Amino acid sequence: MSRMVFCRKYQQEMEGLDSPPYPGPKGLDVFENVSKQAWGEWLKHQTMLINEKHLNMMDLTARTYLSEQMQKFFAGDEFDAADGYVPEDDK
Repeated sequence: MSRMVFCRKYQQEMEGLDSPPYPGPKGLDVFENVSKQAWGEWLKHQTMLINEKHLNMMDLTARTYLSEQMQKFFAGDEFDAADGYVPEDDK
């Protein structure tokens, strides 16, 4: 049986991640409060932000920006999208 969590994004009980996505308190918070589905959606959105905004992940400012966007994404707050981005399915 899979591990269940109350997903912060969807506000319902859903399947959780198998392990924390990264070390430390933030990774543990995601593990305990974000569903596997929401995490997968965030990874796709994060990749789109990195690519479309040409973020350099060696830059602390870019990493801080992504961390802030992740918090907004899971909290249901308004988060950034890339200007002019058209998803693959819509092409």
